[in-house]
Amino acid sequence: MKKLLIIILLAGSSLTGCVELLDKTDPTATSFVEFFNDEEDLRRVVYSSYLDVFTNPGVHQTLFYMEEGKSDNAYSRVDGHHHQRIANGNINSTTQAFLYYYELQMKHLGRLNTFVANADIPYVEDEAVRTKYKSILEALRVWHYFKLTFRWGDVPFHLQPADLVDALQPITPKEEILDELFPLADDIASRLPPDEYTSDKYMFNRYSFKAMTMRYALYNERYELAARLAKEIMDSNKYSLYPDYGDLFQYEGASTNNEVIVHFDRQSHGNRATNSFRDLGPHYRTGNGQSYVVPLKSLVDSYWTLQGRPISECPLHTEEEYELNPNLNRDPRYEQSIMGHGDDFYGEPIDIYNANNPMYFENQRASKSGYWFKKYVSEADAFRSGGNFDFGLLRYAEVLLSYAEAKIMMNDIDDLALESINMVRQRAGLDMSVADVTGPEYANFSQEDWIRLIRNERRIEFAGEGLRYEDIIRWEIADEVLNQPALGHTRMEDGEMVSLKIEDRSFQPHNYRWPFHENSLRVEPGLEQNPGY
Repeated sequence: MKKLLIIILLAGSSLTGCVELLDKTDPTATSFVEFFNDEEDLRRVVYSSYLDVFTNPGVHQTLFYMEEGKSDNAYSRVDGHHHQRIANGNINSTTQAFLYYYELQMKHLGRLNTFVANADIPYVEDEAVRTKYKSILEALRVWHYFKLTFRWGDVPFHLQPADLVDALQPITPKEEILDELFPLADDIASRLPPDEYTSDKYMFNRYSFKAMTMRYALYNERYELAARLAKEIMDSNKYSLYPDYGDLFQYEGASTNNEVIVHFDRQSHGNRATNSFRDLGPHYRTGNGQSYVVPLKSLVDSYWTLQGRPISECPLHTEEEYELNPNLNRDPRYEQSIMGHGDDFYGEPIDIYNANNPMYFENQRASKSGYWFKKYVSEADAFRSGGNFDFGLLRYAEVLLSYAEAKIMMNDIDDLALESINMVRQRAGLDMSVADVTGPEYANFSQEDWIRLIRNERRIEFAGEGLRYEDIIRWEIADEVLNQPALGHTRMEDGEMVSLKIEDRSFQPHNYRWPFHENSLRVEPGLEQNPGY
């Protein structure tokens, strides 16, 4: 057992959470019975498993809002964060990003398999306590496999501690893995407590894990399952939409809402400072804003009108007028999510074309697009070294829109699906005399029309929250939207509309699956490189 424990600790020794895991009063412990003495020891294992991969506020490669930089929503300006190259297509089987993400998750799967395999040893007498933490660890393991299969497809699949013989085994087909994971996820959820914990809210409970399973059921076109899980969460009456969309992403509502289902709260990272202002915000005077990830014109133009119409189909103004003035008659979620040239920040107008202004678009720490996300960017943090945000990794709005999308994709659009869309739109502040999807404008909608609507509704509802890349991959539209230049603010010059150009982008058909890094192929002979690499 001593040898086994050393392997576990070495596998995570480079990861921050494991430092706290090792901070034990008995450093000579050589077995699980000695190492785990009480519930707090179990909590430490779960805590480190979340922190190292999902809730570390200091790791730009894995921060959920930084993931926007992989998509057509945003531009990531630092190559080492890995998002920029994936978005612009400058990738191959030697790109460091793919080694980083694959090794990170495989290391944790190894740890989780070992801990789960030993979870029934009665080092903690209360069986209910052991069951709770074992189930959370099993849920985390499922989450890892959901992410791995979504990115790479066929991968090694082990639910027991692996050895060198296992490393030589062939990979398991993605659909075979999912066929085992989804029933397993149902079983795990049944063993988790139904209510959120009074502390450690980030840990999976029954409904937060159902919500995560729902997300990946939708991602993998298991629409009946996604709709069922979404309905179960709705019927639980445990969650609701926060009344003010903008405040939900500010200190006013971030920690006091009943909308967040999967939490990335301060307890999940030991109350470390959060850095969303630094990451997303502007360089303002002596402030620390770095504009690491900034919105693109394609996202700005995707905000439909106050009446819920595409800007190209609105009788009130021309598309050109909308492109030149993003605040004109727009879905209120635009002003609550994005700011740019001509808007006010800290009581002063933003001028991205003034070379004497720190927000000048050519400055290193400024936005190359001329836009910034407002979500998680509080003016209260402008001159502080860090913040104290509670983030949400999955919100009740996603449950509502997932139910609607699943029913649309099955061409079984019921009243609840329409009501779910309306709830999200009404909370956002749209003019529901027109935007109500049960109204006459929608009476003759085809399935294709509904698909267009729900996809755009997701894009603007979750802009800046890290969901867009997975959406364009699963909808198989990445080869359309990522084969266009990354553009920014648009203005008139000499009678012509001109947009800031940041970079060219490319997406090849084989990019829908990520490559295994060449190092991984050498270490794991059972791996097979994905086609095209």
